[in-house]
Amino acid sequence: MASIFTKIINGDIPGTFIHQDELCVAIMTIQPLREGHVLVIPKQEINHWYDMDDDLTSHIMLLSKKISQAIKIAFPCERVGLMIAGLEVPHAHVHLFPIDNMEDFDMSALVFAEPEALQAAADKITEVLSVL
Repeated sequence: MASIFTKIINGDIPGTFIHQDELCVAIMTIQPLREGHVLVIPKQEINHWYDMDDDLTSHIMLLSKKISQAIKIAFPCERVGLMIAGLEVPHAHVHLFPIDNMEDFDMSALVFAEPEALQAAADKITEVLSVL
């Protein structure tokens, strides 16, 4: 059965995309830790991140680096956190989100964001990406 990410990638359910290429996508998560929380996801359905081949891993990490730079500009913060949790969806993905302290990594208090808020955050990030 296709993961929820595969369904988003295939257009079966909506997603707020900020990037898409032949290997992966970057979308706004519907349950952000903070405004500007992005997921970078391989198109290929791979359960564990360490099962990705080296080329795909490199591609995703280099894209994550660029998106992190855009997040930091769009949502001023001390740093951009990167997390690979892997428990919530059986499809490898990288979390990128603005952080100012270690408490910003707390995933126990996730709340669903309104679609308009996700689109506004995506617009801010894609605007910065367009000039990086």
